[in-house]
Amino acid sequence: MPQVSQPTTHVMQHTVGVAASADIVCDLLADVTGWPRMFGPTVHAEQVSEDATQERIRLWALANGEVRSWTSRRHIDRRARRITFRQELSQPPVAAMGGEWRIAPEPGGTCSVTLLHDFAAIDDDPDGLDWIERAVDRNSAAELAALKATAEAHEQSPDLFLTFEDGVTVNGPLEAVHAFIARCDLWPERLPHVTRLRLTEAGPGVQLMSMDTKAPDGSVHTTESVRIVLETGRIVYKQTRVPPIMTAHTGEWVLRATPEGVRAISRHTVVVNPVTVPEVLGASATLADARDAVRTALGTNSLATLRLAKAHTEGGSSD
Repeated sequence: MPQVSQPTTHVMQHTVGVAASADIVCDLLADVTGWPRMFGPTVHAEQVSEDATQERIRLWALANGEVRSWTSRRHIDRRARRITFRQELSQPPVAAMGGEWRIAPEPGGTCSVTLLHDFAAIDDDPDGLDWIERAVDRNSAAELAALKATAEAHEQSPDLFLTFEDGVTVNGPLEAVHAFIARCDLWPERLPHVTRLRLTEAGPGVQLMSMDTKAPDGSVHTTESVRIVLETGRIVYKQTRVPPIMTAHTGEWVLRATPEGVRAISRHTVVVNPVTVPEVLGASATLADARDAVRTALGTNSLATLRLAKAHTEGGSSD
């Protein structure tokens, strides 16, 4: 019986120095749910399962401008400060992908981080291999730079991170509320604070969105987002183009059936950009002012969307 040759395994390595403790860096890498606000290419990440030795995680990420999704297994060795990972089922042109994060303490409370990847292309296809190498190189450089910036900012000012939510209760079917949120292409007709929206369906449940939004002060901001419709009643998103006052913004629309009705929640996680605060809010503005401004702007628009979804559903609209 003829043997089937295995594709060739290739290895790439990227390293960066971080002016933060190895423990902080290890914590940031271990918490996969925080990756979307830290890593530019990562759209959404969540833990699927966990046992004593490993965890399964699912990720959605941009690779060479395309949204890809996969499930990986990870083993976290906090004592050695190493995190190994292996994709369970890779997407073409990737035949196999795995690697390791290595965090090494350095003098003065700093550390170095090395990101290793091993991978193979389906049938050793040269074009596929070139695509993988470009994606790994681009994403690894971006991820290490973001990890460095996040860890150093966290050590210096943890108040840069902000999470909050708003909610309403809707007397109507959950599916109708979900449809209102999912059909964002209709938002310019339905939401006064949305002045323009361009929507592209990049695959089942994957939406690429460019939107102009009017803030409470009358200013208009253009944002670009990737939205993932995970299930009826849960839509997550990440802004890939954010207003100047932020460096990252992720969010989630969650709908839950309760005895009182459908509880519709909008949740935001934001990283404030301290460099642009004086430019955006004035020379005397503080980080607390920036947090308040972000909370007000995002909360006002999200709550307006939820209230209009409530009115639309309770009014009996079926579109």
